[in-house]
Amino acid sequence: MFARINNAFALWLAIGLTWAWLAPGHFTWFRTHIPLGLGIIMLGMGLTLRFADFRDALKTPWIALLGMAAQFVIMPLAGWAVAGWMDLSPPLAVGLILVACCPGGTASNVITHLAGGNLPLSVLMTACSTFAAVGLTPLLMDLYAGAQVPVPVGDMLLDMATVVLLPVLAGLLLNHFLGALVKKIEPATPLVSIFFIILIVGAIVGGQKKAVSDSAGSLLLAIFVVHSVGFAMGYLVARVCGLSVRDARTVSIEVGMQNSGLGAKLAATHFTNPLTPLPAALSAVCHCIIGSALAAWWRRSPTTR
Repeated sequence: MFARINNAFALWLAIGLTWAWLAPGHFTWFRTHIPLGLGIIMLGMGLTLRFADFRDALKTPWIALLGMAAQFVIMPLAGWAVAGWMDLSPPLAVGLILVACCPGGTASNVITHLAGGNLPLSVLMTACSTFAAVGLTPLLMDLYAGAQVPVPVGDMLLDMATVVLLPVLAGLLLNHFLGALVKKIEPATPLVSIFFIILIVGAIVGGQKKAVSDSAGSLLLAIFVVHSVGFAMGYLVARVCGLSVRDARTVSIEVGMQNSGLGAKLAATHFTNPLTPLPAALSAVCHCIIGSALAAWWRRSPTTR
């Protein structure tokens, strides 16, 4: 049952976004609780990890490193280039660059499963990019957006450590020491993550309804282009480097899908303009729609296993 619900992630997200649009008050109350929601999402990610996953990665470390390099080279560059090409206003440009500098999200694991990709590799890449993002996301933001707004690198580093690193480590340790209990609740953890992602996205979109209406066309196009570049270049880089079709699809999904909840939280906390979290909220919907469409197509296509 949980698998079927989780597999319809894009549908639930679309329903949640529509609900937030029609009844903003049902979601805007959650704006002050976004850090808590993100912490729960990160804890759920940690519960799916084992120390053995990282030992397995050491057998073929270049694959995980390739995925991380693609994640943190392709997406931030695409976000910066598209924001300039579309001439987005500074708050929206900063928000777009920020979500592009974030690591992969838990939704990528669901989409990889639907696409018939390499799920253990997906989980591992998400974990590695999340840990790496503690240092890389603030530094990349300073590199790509520092010319537009002051980037509080130190504060962002501390925030990433407390909101991302600690919950993931807590989940990892709980899985290690209470594995039998965690195994019983693990099937429900993606559903909990989906629930809080919808709350975060709904709170931001519902609170910025007018801004979404005013900038929907150009902003949605910019977000769509950034994620499309991520999916396409992730696949291309993986194939050029000799990965199988199955693993290349996995890398494509990991690169194309970001942790939009993290982007929204960082934008709301560290940048004063209320429009800055908006690209992250719309990004969650956009990359899930693209990823779901790719998963449906790839699922019907053979892979080299």
